[in-house]
Amino acid sequence: MNNIKTVKNIVIGAGPAGRLAALELGKLDEEVLLIEKKHIGGTCCNEGCMVVCALTDISRFLRNFKRFEDNGFITGNLNFSYENAVLKLKETQKLLRKINQSENESVNNLIIYGNARIEDINENEITVTIKVNETNEEETYKCEKLLIATGAKASIPNIKGTNLSMTSSDILDLKDLPNTLNIIGGGIIATELANIFSSFGCNVNMIVRSTPLKELEPEIREYTIKNLLKDINIYENTETLEIKENSVITNKGEFEGKTLLATGRVPNTDLISEYVELNKDGSIKTNEFLQTSNKNIYAAGDCIGNINLTPVARREGICAARNMAGYLNKIENTTIPQSVTLDLDVSFTQKPNIYNETNQLKEEQSNKNISNVTIPGLGGPHAFWRILTGETGLTKVSINNEDGKIEKVSSISPSSVDDTAYLAFLMNNEFSKEDFDDFLEVHPSTDAYYKILKLM
Repeated sequence: MNNIKTVKNIVIGAGPAGRLAALELGKLDEEVLLIEKKHIGGTCCNEGCMVVCALTDISRFLRNFKRFEDNGFITGNLNFSYENAVLKLKETQKLLRKINQSENESVNNLIIYGNARIEDINENEITVTIKVNETNEEETYKCEKLLIATGAKASIPNIKGTNLSMTSSDILDLKDLPNTLNIIGGGIIATELANIFSSFGCNVNMIVRSTPLKELEPEIREYTIKNLLKDINIYENTETLEIKENSVITNKGEFEGKTLLATGRVPNTDLISEYVELNKDGSIKTNEFLQTSNKNIYAAGDCIGNINLTPVARREGICAARNMAGYLNKIENTTIPQSVTLDLDVSFTQKPNIYNETNQLKEEQSNKNISNVTIPGLGGPHAFWRILTGETGLTKVSINNEDGKIEKVSSISPSSVDDTAYLAFLMNNEFSKEDFDDFLEVHPSTDAYYKILKLM
């Protein structure tokens, strides 16, 4: 074995969970080695959230231009280059990676890019070997504490011909936009990509095994499909049988075009699976302190199987880091805001453990006296020119009449991401609708939550 070095803490994976964990450990004057196999920033920066946000900015510009053109006060020709957009996107990603790396190095963390493997684990010592990308040579480290933050990867369904398809990881490698794109999947990622490529001029088919956007309440889902996805061909309850080079075969016929798989994500746990206990879905099992079945090994982020969201991963990474450093804290069961990034953001949140997967009150909650109020979205910044077509959005709030507490909210509006995060914070702190009596909003605004809560 090569020359063995020692370090107190090793973090494997530099996505939101691992990067923030390493940064927190560094701030606590802990010795840290952060290992990343490819790019710092993880899925979010390199192929997920930031990519969707960047491409959606362009998508919204193109749709706004069409809206203004339809209203007759802007005319002209637009030439969109996907190739040039990707070049600039990748240039921006490099800047973000430099910032992320500098941030970790500022607290004296060592970062190595390469493939890690675990050599040995005993009661007080863990041995990790890295095949370093830059030199192709191996380096070995021993540590006291290990954090696994290896994220998740695209789920590949058991369908013939999946090797002929793409996933969200491949969209920045496209040389040309396909005339027709078949997206298999009906969740948030599938919907966001369908919206983007539709605005870029592709004919998009969404092939959904059951119902699209099951995460949303019925009224919100109906509005989203009718108004925000109206240019997309959605085929519900459709089973994909085989993927070919330029088509996909389903139980409802054959669809021409390239195929993109967006059928969910699965945890990356191969590195650690033989050393710690896993959940039934293959994710790493942890306790409330983010500790695995091995007391010296912690895990955080998408690899532990919770909601795959960057803010959740960040919070878990910081929590795990503090525990590794001896400052005990735990993850609380909180209200988590989520969104779908479309022409208008679709954002939603609810109190945990109250509603089931079909957005119905669980049986033990069914005796609650709940009032639901739904109103159209408000005209305001980024929504004024939607008033003429009645497409300003929709907002719904569910209130427990017994205590006036907010149970569940959903909003489609230009400001819904910030508005819903704010409401989630208030819900976590048990605010009621009466607390909004003296609330003054910033005007002009498209936040309809305050209007509902002040008038109920």
